[in-house]
Amino acid sequence: MGEIVLTTERLQLRQIGEDDLEAHLKHLNSPAVMAKLGGPRTAKQLAEKHEASRAGFVQDGFGFMFACDRKTGELVAHCGMKRVSNPLAPNIGDHEIGWLVREDRWRQGLAEEAMRAVIQWAFDTHNAPHLVALTSESNIGSWKLMEKLGMQRRPELDFDDPFFAPEHNPTIQYSLTREQWENHI
Repeated sequence: MGEIVLTTERLQLRQIGEDDLEAHLKHLNSPAVMAKLGGPRTAKQLAEKHEASRAGFVQDGFGFMFACDRKTGELVAHCGMKRVSNPLAPNIGDHEIGWLVREDRWRQGLAEEAMRAVIQWAFDTHNAPHLVALTSESNIGSWKLMEKLGMQRRPELDFDDPFFAPEHNPTIQYSLTREQWENHI
């Protein structure tokens, strides 16, 4: 189990441990959860993402984490911050936030709760100049949360990603500065 990084009212956000692959495959890699994110990943792909998250914490002090229910300890979400790494994105290296929530926990406000903590952490602890979030244009729930968090649409950062089906392109981006965040909260 990875080190706890952030705590919210209902969640503990912790680093991804080396023994977390099975839980990720079981709870967060379903066809429904991954429908607008390119579909479920292989165990090898997820293991590589986990390693990248751990490496991010070593190199930058941040990465993607698992969010666990504080009462039950159950894995409920994957979220955090990393550097934009998609080679097709025009803003490689920006601080990127993101999330996904397991299907049986949708519509409970967990993504918003987790991301509010991540955003505050990004600005206060890591002094991020601004944050971006990427999603497919068809992922309405995701970009609606971006707007709810005070993020602004940035169409000049959109790009087509051949990893995604045509109906899930383009990849769109929203951004948020510290000033926008502070005026929003």
